[in-house]
Amino acid sequence: MTKEEIIRKADQAGVKFIRLQFMDILGVAKNVAIPRSQLEKALDNEIMFDGSSIEGFTRIEESDMNLRPDLDTFTFYPWRNEVARLICDVYKPDGTPFEGDPRYVLKQTIKKAESLGYMVNLGPECEFFLFKVDPATGAPLVETHDKAGYFDLGPVDKGEDARRDIVLTLEQMGFEVEASHHEVAAGQHEIDFKYGDALTTADRVAVFKLVTRAIAARHGLHATFMPKPVFGINGSGMHTHISLFKDGKNAFYDPNAKHQLSSVARYFIGGLLKHAKAITAVANPLVNSYKRLVPGYEAPVYIAWSAHNRSALVRVPAAREQGTRIELRSPDPSCNPYLAFAAMIAAGLDGVENKIDPGDSVTFNIYHLTDEERRSKGIDNLPASLYEALGALQADEVICNALGPHIVRHFVEAKLIEWDLYRTQVHPWEIEQYLGVY
Repeated sequence: MTKEEIIRKADQAGVKFIRLQFMDILGVAKNVAIPRSQLEKALDNEIMFDGSSIEGFTRIEESDMNLRPDLDTFTFYPWRNEVARLICDVYKPDGTPFEGDPRYVLKQTIKKAESLGYMVNLGPECEFFLFKVDPATGAPLVETHDKAGYFDLGPVDKGEDARRDIVLTLEQMGFEVEASHHEVAAGQHEIDFKYGDALTTADRVAVFKLVTRAIAARHGLHATFMPKPVFGINGSGMHTHISLFKDGKNAFYDPNAKHQLSSVARYFIGGLLKHAKAITAVANPLVNSYKRLVPGYEAPVYIAWSAHNRSALVRVPAAREQGTRIELRSPDPSCNPYLAFAAMIAAGLDGVENKIDPGDSVTFNIYHLTDEERRSKGIDNLPASLYEALGALQADEVICNALGPHIVRHFVEAKLIEWDLYRTQVHPWEIEQYLGVY
C-alpha cells in the first residue's frame, strides 16, 4: 500500500483512531493510539514515544523511540468501529533500527536466509483455552467453558459460536483460515490459518492473539494462551511448520532421497535438534511452559526427529513436493513469535551451512523407552525448567547472535526475575501437602 491509498481507505471508512502496534521483548503487544488528524504524520515516520517503560527497551536517559509503520499492515478492527491499525518497526532517533525491536530481529534473520538463496515459510497451529469469567468482577475463572474433546460438535462444544466469530473476524482482517476445531482438552480450541513468509506469519500470530481475546470477551469468556492453565489435561502448543523455498521450488523436497527429504531438509532438522535447548528459552518463555513439556500430554520432551510419529520433537508431515515441510512441536503460544521464529530459522540455517546430520528418523514411541534406552540411542531431553533453558540460551552462540546482545541481556534478566519469584513463592500445593503433616 502507498501512503495515499491508506489515507483514502481511512477516510472512506470514517476512521477516527489509528493504533500503531508493536511488541515488547516478552511478547506483549503494545500500541500508541493516534487520532485521524495525526495519520499523515505517522505515515511520514514522525511519531515518537517514550520507550523507557517498555519491557526490555531502553533506559530513561535514552528513552525516545520512533515508530515507523509498515504500510502493508494497514487494516481495520472489525469489532471496533472507526478504528484502524498499523504494525510498526521501532527506530532510534538517529534513524537506525532499534536492536531491541523483536520485529527487527526477525527481519535480520530473514535477510540471512535470503543471502543463502532461501525464502522461509512458516505455518503455526495456535491453541488456546476458553474460560468462564466471574460475572461480578469480570475476572477470569479457572473453569473451562465446556467439557468437550477432540473435534466434538455442539452442544457439547460450547465454544463453537465464539470460535466461529473469531474466524469470521480474522477473515475480515485478511487471514485465510484453513480450519478450526475443538482440541483434546476441555475448553481447548485451535484455529489454523494459511502459512506465509516468516515476517507476515509473526505479524499474524500477534494479531491472532489480540483478535481471539477481544472476540472471546464479547461472548463473556476469557481466552488464554497460557501453556498449561489446568493440571492433568493437555496444555496449549503452537506447533510450527517450516519450509524453505529456493527459485520457487521447495528446497526440502527430493523425490529420489530417503523419505523424499533433501539434504537441505535433513541439515535444517539437524540444526533444530542441535540448538533445541536454546530455542526452548524463547519458544517456551514462561515458568508455566515447563508444566506442559512433560510426558503423557502429547507435548514433546525428547530431542529427536521422526518422518512419521508425533513423539519426537521434530516431525515430518506426510505431504510432499511443494508441501514438504518439517514441524517443530515444542513452541507454545505464550512466546514472542518474532523471537521464536528468528531462533528456529537461525538454528535451521546453521544446520544447512554446517551440514549438521540429524541422525536416523525415530520409528518408535520415545515415551515407551527407559532413560537408559534413550541415552543409548543418543536422545537427550529438552530443558525441564525455565532456569535450565535460560542457561542453554546463554551458552548457545548461534541463537544469541541471532537475537542480538540487547535482546538476550534484557530477556534473560527479566526471565531470571520471573524464575526467582516463582522459586521463592509458597504455592498452594505445598500448603496442602505439608502444612498438616509436618
